[in-house]
Amino acid sequence: MLYQRSSQLFAEAEKVIPGGVNSPVRAFKSVGGTPIFVKQAKGAYLYDEDGNRLIDYINSWGPMILGHAFEPVVQAVTEKAKLGTSFGMPTELETQIAALAVSMVPNIDKIRFVNSGTEACMSAVRLARGFTKRDKIIKFSGCYHGHSDSFLIQAGSGAMTFGTPNSPGVTAGTAKDTLLAKYNDLENVRSLIEANPNEIAAIIVEPVAGNMGCVPPIKGFLEGVRQLCSENGILLIFDEVMTGFRLAKGGAQELLNINADIVCFGKVIGGGLPVGAFAAREEIMNYLAPLGPVYQAGTLSGNPLAMAAGKAMLESLNNDAAIFQRLEEKTAYLEAGIHKVLKANNIVYTINRVGSMISVHFDASPVVDFQTAAKGDNDTFKKFFHGLLQEGVYIAPSAYETWFITDALTYEDLDFTINAIDKVSKTL
Repeated sequence: MLYQRSSQLFAEAEKVIPGGVNSPVRAFKSVGGTPIFVKQAKGAYLYDEDGNRLIDYINSWGPMILGHAFEPVVQAVTEKAKLGTSFGMPTELETQIAALAVSMVPNIDKIRFVNSGTEACMSAVRLARGFTKRDKIIKFSGCYHGHSDSFLIQAGSGAMTFGTPNSPGVTAGTAKDTLLAKYNDLENVRSLIEANPNEIAAIIVEPVAGNMGCVPPIKGFLEGVRQLCSENGILLIFDEVMTGFRLAKGGAQELLNINADIVCFGKVIGGGLPVGAFAAREEIMNYLAPLGPVYQAGTLSGNPLAMAAGKAMLESLNNDAAIFQRLEEKTAYLEAGIHKVLKANNIVYTINRVGSMISVHFDASPVVDFQTAAKGDNDTFKKFFHGLLQEGVYIAPSAYETWFITDALTYEDLDFTINAIDKVSKTL
């Protein structure tokens, strides 16, 4: 496949946009080459500016769970746009999607909509600090919760140390209130709590990690974190920006049967438009202004186009009793096919999967945290990525991102993908 037009567009973009992109992972820095410029998409396919058709396995990083240009969403947005695109005032639609989300997700009474997953996680942490009257939080290495200052933290010199900023512009003062733990290591979490008694407001975690590839929680890990939080007056925040309404109607809380205190949403809840949300039981949510002292606001929060898209998406998922079983079966079929061809071609690999999230790691060891994910052979991944791209299959341009499966994929698409992986594997 040729990508001449994409290369031209990228060169033009670099002149007026930092790095030529509005989000760093799009720049192909970790895999090399030039990013693909998309012209349109439909169902399971992307169509780029050079006229190539690609089977899509990132699906806008998760929200296109029912496929691109999903007709109920397109129709809802189109009809709402005719009535006005933004008001900065309350609309009935906001209440309708809020009631629907609360009915689908366990353990939440109220929800507030924002404009991104980053904003949802940032607001959830502020709410937790205000509610508990404590300053410190624990996050996990390899879990990404957006680019808010509190989350851009790297490991310190030891298990008990504070983190340090991993981006210029993040102050040391901000970093000192973020403790960094090891994912799937309950004793590490326990030691941080014991070293900081009555100081930790919240533990924020991706219940199924998606930013070091797909990394499931090991048995007992989240259950143990839940117990530690309950015993120590700490709020447990589930960042379900990826998993919410994707792994089950009620997200990871439902799938894993573990209740969080605050839940963050994005991706699917917006139906493809920029939407985030955070939710909790009434006692916690009533700490938000205008009822309580914790201030959080957004001029365009609850935007009518975004609410229309999200409501149409959630209604479609809520009314389709078989959707999550279909996604499970399709992703399991893909996983089995990948196992077969990689093994046949003597490739060293590990596959992780939960529901419709899946990732391939080029290392034989189990991938359970950021440290083990980082052992993967990046040179092999680069060849794998570009090989699949030439075959017409688009996966995330990073070894540290999960693939997202859409229900729009047919078994013919999955077979095409497996055959493409087989062909590329013979060249690795």
